[in-house]
Amino acid sequence: MPSVEEQSELPGAGDMRPVRLRKLEATQRLLGDTIAIDERSWQEPCHLPGWTRAHVATHLARNADAFTRVAAGMMTGINTPLYISERERFNDIERGSERRALDLQVDLDTSAGRLDHGLDELGDIDGSRLVEISPGRKLRIDLLPLARLREVALHHVDLACGFTVLDMDDDIARWVLEWTCYWIGDDPRLAPLQIESTSGFHTRLGGTGRPTAVGGSDALLLGWLTNRLPDDPSVAKTLPALPEGWWA
Repeated sequence: MPSVEEQSELPGAGDMRPVRLRKLEATQRLLGDTIAIDERSWQEPCHLPGWTRAHVATHLARNADAFTRVAAGMMTGINTPLYISERERFNDIERGSERRALDLQVDLDTSAGRLDHGLDELGDIDGSRLVEISPGRKLRIDLLPLARLREVALHHVDLACGFTVLDMDDDIARWVLEWTCYWIGDDPRLAPLQIESTSGFHTRLGGTGRPTAVGGSDALLLGWLTNRLPDDPSVAKTLPALPEGWWA
């Protein structure tokens, strides 16, 4: 498992303002696409197995609220978990996915606004303070915008509304790739890999043993590692296969 100390090297650590700005822009880009989704299309399947576009939108909104609670808890000295329970999280998404297009759009917009206000409230708080966002996984508070940027960027792809992982802006693709690689770390389910991006980012992932070098652009590597590449065999032809059922 990656160490907490490694988080200090991630984008946003020490100064979350650049990542916050790009998160805002990525959110606006997503909202600009979702406003064009009609009622019927919201209830159609997306890139995530078993989910509709409405499921994805509801998850994004509740994720924003979860991060808002975490930020508020940090201000009051209460370590608040992202979600009360997996069952409640599941039920919230299922119920929310039954809503109409306007309700989904408003929820996406207003929940994102609440999160930005919550991040504003953090003010000059020590960004290296840790909060537990999943069992056994702690996160620097100044990395909340990066974690949220990943949610927005990747779930924009999952909405299947014309935006692919290869359409991400270069800096966002790089930042989200770095976060994803940090989160995967030495996961033994993954064969040993040496990630070599054309942007200069490189890291080692997976289990023990001699690693296989895998190269490409940040967006290409991100799409491959998260199982979100466009459905085009020529795009991934130079990349090794990932374990069956792999999702990051």
